[in-house]
Amino acid sequence: MSCDHLICARCSHPVSEGRCPTCRAAHAELHGHGSIPPALVLAGLVALLFALLVLRQLAL
Repeated sequence: MSCDHLICARCSHPVSEGRCPTCRAAHAELHGHGSIPPALVLAGLVALLFALLVLRQLAL
């Protein structure tokens, strides 16, 4: 769903414009501002796996 097509019940303007606090809250909820990007999570997991493999080789 996109906020481009939603009309705010409070101010009667498109939610994408963010004219009132209700619009801004709905826009933030739909777009998930502040969340960690999946690519960053994947990169972190790959780095952790690499570090574990290096530590395993050093322990042998």
